Amino acid sequence: MNDQSVHQPVPPVHQPFESAEAAAAPMVTAPDGAEVRPLLVLDGLGSLAVFELAPGQVTHAVSHATVQELWQVTAGGGELWRRQDGREEIHRLEPGTAVSIPLGTAFQFRADPDGDGPLRITAVTMPPWPGTDTEARPEEGPWKATVR
Repeated sequence: MNDQSVHQPVPPVHQPFESAEAAAAPMVTAPDGAEVRPLLVLDGLGSLAVFELAPGQVTHAVSHATVQELWQVTAGGGELWRRQDGREEIHRLEPGTAVSIPLGTAFQFRADPDGDGPLRITAVTMPPWPGTDTEARPEEGPWKATVR
């Protein structure tokens, strides 16, 4: 075996490119109670979705068993509570804010009660959301949930 064969890059597995329109995507309920529109998936890498929470709504506090997320707020306002390894904070959410939800982080979010529209968050989940009942684990959060 020569040294070059050990360092050969693995060819990527090709997946057809896709497009999605958030307004046309089906609305489902996330385990934390937020409305979510799943958009796109790259096999084994990540998934993209848009979450919405009506003014005054509060999600259930959860943590994830196998995925982590990156969020960017695109509309509305609210607050995000996160707890991880003894660190806890409440972070203001407004358009342009980006936050991370690392693996195992407990989190809960709520929309401003006097907002003109929903709190809207575009999120990337890595790896893709597995769709299992055990992925979102209940946690104790600072606020009483108002969603089912």
